[in-house]
Amino acid sequence: MTLRAVRTIAEADVVAYHSARHGRSIARAIAAGHLRADHIEEPLVYPVTTGTTDHPGGYQGAMDAFYEEAAARLAAHLDAGRTVAVISEGDPLFYGSYMHMHKRLAHRYPTEVIPGVTSVSAAAARLGTPLVEGEEVLTILPGTLPEEELAARLASSDSAVVMKLGRTFPAVRRAVERAGRLADARYVERATMEGERTGRLADTDPESVPYFAVTVLPSRVGAAPVAGAGARDDEGPRSEVSQAVEAAGETRHGGSADAPARGEVVVIGTGPAGPMWLTPEARGELAAAEDLVGYTTYLDRVPVRPGQRRHPSDNKVESERADFALDLARRGRRVAVVSSGDPGVFAMATAVLEVASSAPYKEVPVRIVPGVTAANAAASRAGAPLGHDYAVISLSDRLKPWDVVAARLHAAASADLAMALYNPGSTSRTWQVGKARELLLEHRAPDTPVVLARDVGGPGERVRIVRLADLDPAQVDMRTILLVGSSQTVAVRRAGGEIVWTPRRYPQG
Repeated sequence: MTLRAVRTIAEADVVAYHSARHGRSIARAIAAGHLRADHIEEPLVYPVTTGTTDHPGGYQGAMDAFYEEAAARLAAHLDAGRTVAVISEGDPLFYGSYMHMHKRLAHRYPTEVIPGVTSVSAAAARLGTPLVEGEEVLTILPGTLPEEELAARLASSDSAVVMKLGRTFPAVRRAVERAGRLADARYVERATMEGERTGRLADTDPESVPYFAVTVLPSRVGAAPVAGAGARDDEGPRSEVSQAVEAAGETRHGGSADAPARGEVVVIGTGPAGPMWLTPEARGELAAAEDLVGYTTYLDRVPVRPGQRRHPSDNKVESERADFALDLARRGRRVAVVSSGDPGVFAMATAVLEVASSAPYKEVPVRIVPGVTAANAAASRAGAPLGHDYAVISLSDRLKPWDVVAARLHAAASADLAMALYNPGSTSRTWQVGKARELLLEHRAPDTPVVLARDVGGPGERVRIVRLADLDPAQVDMRTILLVGSSQTVAVRRAGGEIVWTPRRYPQG
């Protein structure tokens, strides 16, 4: 208890506290040594906690009626000129029962809220481990959330505390495991009180867990020290592999005297731009990785974390990047290969899986974590141009002949598919957009809507809608994606601008 809390109780005429129907109150037990014989005690006994009720309004109705009645009892003391101290374990406004009295009385009577030590702070102190460091973010969650929601939030959290365990414990444990955090999760019961217990979450008996227990996922900083933490290797992946091999005293693809810990490669889609497009699963995998491998521009979107090594490289070394990542994983490292958009759409998933299918790496685990694709991100900005069947085609002829590109454009256009055209142009590829426009006009009307979406989600975002006949190659670069409508696609001007949509129904006959 704080000194201010002790003084306030001493000065009060009435001490009120909440309890379950058994009459025992943790708040009263904490403050018992400071209660006087002449204190008026006002126990506020819940009519129901985890059981059932025959109240016509159900559980919530019973609780609302109780809070109104309890507030009326306290108001009677206040109207009589008595000072009332409502005591609450932890902090009164942090999942505390007092908040229900506060909302009903604070606007009617002079009120002071005296902060207390939360169970979160008490648990961290008892574990003797930092909750958060530097720019980490602490997430506090009630265990009563649905299991899938808990898993998603835990996967994307730096550090987290899950409260209100008890009967929720089995679901909370499963959520922690699904989020890949069971190994570092800790359990704290009745922190700083009689009966305190701490340990690993994985070792805790579900039948022994009370309501007043928490799960703690502490700071990741320093949890698994890595030499050269936070460092970059700007010489590229090949030199880093050589350094790793030399450090291990091995020849390339050779075995080590001592088998390393089992590593893995996770290929992660970060969406088209920035953290707003990042899925909870992707965020969690990025945080859990020991090594980040990727094209420099995409890697720079990922926040720097202590304990991670970053390995940036040029955009045209996909196979080398994959080989490097798999080699690190083969030596026991947990590696994240960073890919823009979705890694399976003209991105790093194929490159990694291709190399992973070769002899040295067939035993290295590889997982793919999806991301928001550039096509879907651009479509959302323009309306719903991909609302019906559509094809996804890359206009780049760097990895396939232009004859193949042209044949696929003809096929998709003749099938009346809407199209998402990736990699339309660059400083070294300037004629493909114009040629594609000519091919499409053989099958499409000149006024077919085309969406030009550049840097979607980024600071330079620009989305325009033009007629196919007016598509200007000079307005297209490598950061632009083109969405070409089908014969059914409609462009409509509404309040706020023009939108494009392709109907889900197609004409019969």
